[in-house]
Amino acid sequence: MIDKTRLIVVGGFLGAGKTTLLYETTKFLMNQGKKVGLITNDQASELVDTAILLQTNVKVAEVSGSCFCCNFNGFINSIKQVNTDSNADIIIAEPVGSCTDLSATIIQPLKTNLKQELIISPLTVLADPFKLKSILNGENAGLHPSSAYIYQKQLEESDIILITKTDLLKQKDLESLKEKVKLLYPSSDVLAVSSKTGDGIDNWLKLIQTKIKSGQKIIQVDYDTYAEGEAVLGWLNASVTLDGKKIDWDETAKTFMQDLNNKIEEQNISVGHLKIILENGSNQLIGNLTGTSETLSFRGEAGISDNVQMIINARIGVTPEKLDKIVKESLEKFIADKIRMKINAWKCLSPGYPNPTYRFTKIVD
Repeated sequence: MIDKTRLIVVGGFLGAGKTTLLYETTKFLMNQGKKVGLITNDQASELVDTAILLQTNVKVAEVSGSCFCCNFNGFINSIKQVNTDSNADIIIAEPVGSCTDLSATIIQPLKTNLKQELIISPLTVLADPFKLKSILNGENAGLHPSSAYIYQKQLEESDIILITKTDLLKQKDLESLKEKVKLLYPSSDVLAVSSKTGDGIDNWLKLIQTKIKSGQKIIQVDYDTYAEGEAVLGWLNASVTLDGKKIDWDETAKTFMQDLNNKIEEQNISVGHLKIILENGSNQLIGNLTGTSETLSFRGEAGISDNVQMIINARIGVTPEKLDKIVKESLEKFIADKIRMKINAWKCLSPGYPNPTYRFTKIVD
């Protein structure tokens, strides 16, 4: 009997903490002797997520230019590529954060097309606790109403709702939130995790490796609202090389992110996520903004050197043209007279209308 590879699809809205969880989960599984592969996804190349996950030293494939559901054949090719290159026991796939309807367009087709090769784990949807609380209260979590609709649909189709960033919550607040989620989504398992401390990762992994059924809901989705929820966000993926003389990259990058944050707050712009990564050899500084200024965070260090590589990913509620202008203005201030910048790649866009390769209307056993 041929051993099958387990596929774990981890969805959730922009800023929910998917990449951080994948990074920590990969290390956890490798410590157990598992061979792991990863697949990232975005509307364009030059992904911060891919750069972060490559540090795990496992095979990372990237489906760029379209979401998994709209490029299903590309997704299957990536699964086969990762399996061929790493003979993985487990592959973890991270869809675009603004995607929903994954059960109908990804999980069911996978059960049909790769049933001899894969064991499909339950569909896990990650939820940032602060946005989640707002959505459960009937609010929009600072998002455009159509983007909030996507968030709601992600929760509705989940097999497992995994509340993230629990290290930021008091225990009684977490329990209250879990109870409310379970009340509104009774057919979903509700778990909690902190990628920062590692709490809850083992419980989640045990559940998704023992539950037999996946993609147990086919939801109704208004694709016009879905398309608007994606299109209201400007998307920027950029890669630049920065050169100077003994530059403190940590200090200057933090100044850059703070300036961007100030512009966003001054103009009352909604944030899906804003990520940067500076790579100085094996040293990395990662910056994240997932909402208001309180969510601005940094980890790692790029240190002091003459040059670094920087990737910028932004998903914020403005037109691509305005997003392009905002980021370039902050970059000009950031580089000033001491730093030279070479643009390696720069793509600013608004996602097109979702057009999945498949959309099943019934659950595949």
